[in-house]
This record gives sequence, C-alpha cells and structure tokens, in this order.
Amino acid sequence: MIEKLRARIDEIDNEIADLFNERMNVVKEIGEEKAKSGKAVVDHGREKSVINRVCSRVDEDKIVFTKQTFETLFAVSKAYQTQLSVMGTVLSAEISKAIEETPEVFPVSATVACQGIEGAYSMLACEKLFGVSDILYFKDFNGVFSAIEKGLCSYGILPIENSTAGSVRGVYDLILKHKFYIVRTIRLRVKHSLLAKKGTSLSDVRVVYSHEQAISQCDEFLKRHPEIEVRVVENTAVAARTVSESEDKTVACISSPECADVYGLKSLASGIQDNENNFTRFICISRKMEIYPGADKISLTLNLPHETGSLNKLLSRFSSLGLNLTKLESRPIGEVGEYSFFFDFDGDVRRFAVSNLLSELSVSLEGFNFLGCYKEMS
Repeated sequence: MIEKLRARIDEIDNEIADLFNERMNVVKEIGEEKAKSGKAVVDHGREKSVINRVCSRVDEDKIVFTKQTFETLFAVSKAYQTQLSVMGTVLSAEISKAIEETPEVFPVSATVACQGIEGAYSMLACEKLFGVSDILYFKDFNGVFSAIEKGLCSYGILPIENSTAGSVRGVYDLILKHKFYIVRTIRLRVKHSLLAKKGTSLSDVRVVYSHEQAISQCDEFLKRHPEIEVRVVENTAVAARTVSESEDKTVACISSPECADVYGLKSLASGIQDNENNFTRFICISRKMEIYPGADKISLTLNLPHETGSLNKLLSRFSSLGLNLTKLESRPIGEVGEYSFFFDFDGDVRRFAVSNLLSELSVSLEGFNFLGCYKEMS
C-alpha cells in the first residue's frame, strides 16, 4: 500500500516540478520587466492576495502549511528574479561608481584618526591595516568622525564589536548619522598584561588602572589578588600613561603588551585575560564609498514591518541566494515592536544577484543603509 502511495506522490511531484518550471519562466519575464523600470521586486499587496486565494482552495487543516509553502515559493522566485539583470537604482549607480573609482590596491600609507592615545588597541589595528600611518588621536568617537569630515584625514579606525562584550552601538549610530562607509575591517586578538614601573614586583602592587571592559575581561586574575584596588580610566593606553607618570611604585595597569615599550613599563604578568579567544573587530571608515578588489563582506541596516514572519521572509531571500549571514542584531526603534536590524554577510557586490538584492531592498524597505563592501583582515 505504501509503495502505491509513494508512486502517486512521485507522479504529483513530477506535475509540481513541471508547473514550477512553467511558473519560474513567467517569474523571469516579470523580473526582466521590473528590472527595466527599476521597480521593486517585492509587491507585498499581491503576495497577500495570492496567499489568501490559494489558502481558500485547501482544507482547513492545511491552511498554515499552504501559507508557509507559498511564502517560501515567493522567496525563491524573488531570489531568481534578482539574478536577471542589474536594477537601475540610486544605490546600484553609487556602487558601480565606487567600484570604478576605487584604486586596485588598498593604500599602504595614510593619515588616520583613532580614538584614544598612543598604545591604544586602535593604534595597533591601524598599524596592521596601514604599513605607514600618521595617526591623529581623539578623545572620543565623535572626534574621529569630525576629523574626517573636516578633511584632516581620509580614514578613521574604530572598534565595532568585541567577542565578549558585543557590538559598540555608538559607532553604528555615528556611521549612520554621518553617512560614512566601512572600507576594511580587522579582527585583533586582545591580550592583556599587568604592567608597572621598572623595579616594581607583583607583590608590591596595590592599585590597578584600566578600562572597565579590560577589567571585566581579567576578572579571574583580579579575584586571585583581592589586595589590589581597581580604578577605572578612559582606556588601557591612558592607564599605562598614568602609571608611567606616577612616582608611586605600588600602582600598575592592565594594558596591551605593546604599551610596555611605548611607556617604558615592564610586564609583571602576561595573558591575564579570562578568555584566550578574545577578539575586537575594528572598522576602517571613510567619507567616500570605496570597494577594493577582493571585497567579500557586506554590512547594512534596515527596518522591518511589525508583522509575523517579516524577518523570516527576508532571511529566506539571503538563503535562496546562498549568502551566509555572519551577524544579525536587532535594536528597538520608535514604538514597541518596531526594530532596526544590522546585517553582516559574505557577499560581493560585483555579483549581479547580490547587487540586485541590495538595490531591491534599498527601494522596498524603510531605514535601509548600505554600510559598505569590504575585506576583513586578521
């Protein structure tokens, strides 16, 4: 009996495959027409109408499954349409211009703005990205953006994410406010050392200076030394400078190993962070969109309607195109239930399907912002 039923299912599947092929041929024609006019691929009104119509044709216990099936079918159809030809949108024109005008090689030298002071992790990230750099230091993130806007430098280096502390949301807000772009990123392993003036031993230390995040990342080490008082400063490099300028040999700092050379200190203990897999991701930003050869990661933000399945529908679009999401983060905006989403995914805007997806999203979703296509270094 089962074999007969399976044979019948095979027959039905063949019919479905034939109809699917026929449907996709029509989808292709529609996609080509939409591409010519620059019209968005998504038509939410029509999708809802189709869902209502097909669900009225099935038994009640199959309505939910029918809805899910056709939503998936819509996602596949839209993914197919985005591979047909380049959509003529403002974003697609900006991306094409950036590709054409960006040099073949990322600059070896540049004047770069960083937050902090000499010895900060942003300095280390900058030195890894640029072979020769003239670094301008600023007290806060705003200073970095202002320096670029005023033409003092072309690039800025900022932390965007830490593997233990999460995203630096203030940086995202400033990128959107100033309409800057990410042109390269680098993942920097965070290693903390306990540094002090020469002649100081670990048993002498009674006060430790550091940034609050570094302090939390070295919690286990500090628990083993309850005699040490912790004092918070702006960043780990400031902590090192504070110790170097002090005459008190009972003070130390938690800073990067490189700060020992910068400020003439010695290491009392190295690798004192709790987690060996502690990384901070830094972004290199520019006022101008630059897309270098080899760029294979894309960042963007967008808002989604407060509707059941809206995120799932969007994720299906990425899945259908074989795009791997490496980051998905939400944050509330406006009224309760409304969210803005931050996406990072592996993709190259030189690929028609990717460029078309971005173009289509740029005209169909509110709050869409293309943050850049770039290479991530390590």
